[in-house]
Formats: sequence, structure tokens, C-alpha cells
Amino acid sequence: MEANLDPIAADRQFFDALVQGSLENLEQLLDDDFILIDVMSGSEITKSALLAAIGSGQPKFEAIKPLQARQRRYGTAAVITGSTRIDARFEGSPFQAHSRYTHVYALQHGRWRLVSAQGTQIAGEPG
Repeated sequence: MEANLDPIAADRQFFDALVQGSLENLEQLLDDDFILIDVMSGSEITKSALLAAIGSGQPKFEAIKPLQARQRRYGTAAVITGSTRIDARFEGSPFQAHSRYTHVYALQHGRWRLVSAQGTQIAGEPG
């Protein structure tokens, strides 16, 4: 994975890594204390739990289409808000989601690393 000098580029790399199931790329992109608030259940998922789930194939992201993204930077932190359409499988069952998200990145050693992510399904709009 090439260096991510732009938070929006890092965000695209995150979505690509999920679709590719690339644990190596996710390991590089996610901060050690990363927390994801799950779009479907609202539960907290740590970096190690996300990597384990992706590695097991439990969630399989077939496509994640970013529809829009807006970035706000605060020194060595960046907040990206946007929306996506997701085609995926969970434990073999297909699902689609249209969601808004907030991702928080921190610049560490010249790389943007994702420290927190929250997704919210858009009501009334299936994938």
C-alpha cells in the first residue's frame, strides 16, 4: 500500500481494503485503539475484532460505493463525513445498506490512520 498523504485517499484505501479483505492493508490503516460503531447493530468493534471478522469471512464486502465525502482538518486530525452504498454478505446472507458515516483520522508518523468510525443506516432507503 502506498503512503496516504491525504485523509480522503486514506478513506478510499479503507473501503478498498474492506472489499479486498486485505488484513495487511487494514492493519496499516487502522490505529491500534481503533473503534468502529457498527452500522447495523450499533455495537463497538475493536481493531482486533474487525480484523478477526474480516479474516474469517463472516462479513464479505462485495462493493462499497462512496457517494460523497467531505473532509474537515484540524491540525493532525481529520474528520470525514460521507455516504456509501454497500453490497455485502453476513454469514452468507446478502444485504445492502445505504449509510452515512463519520470517520476520524489522526496523522501519525506521516500517515493518516483511522482511529474511529461510525456508520448510520439511512432510514427508508435500502441499499
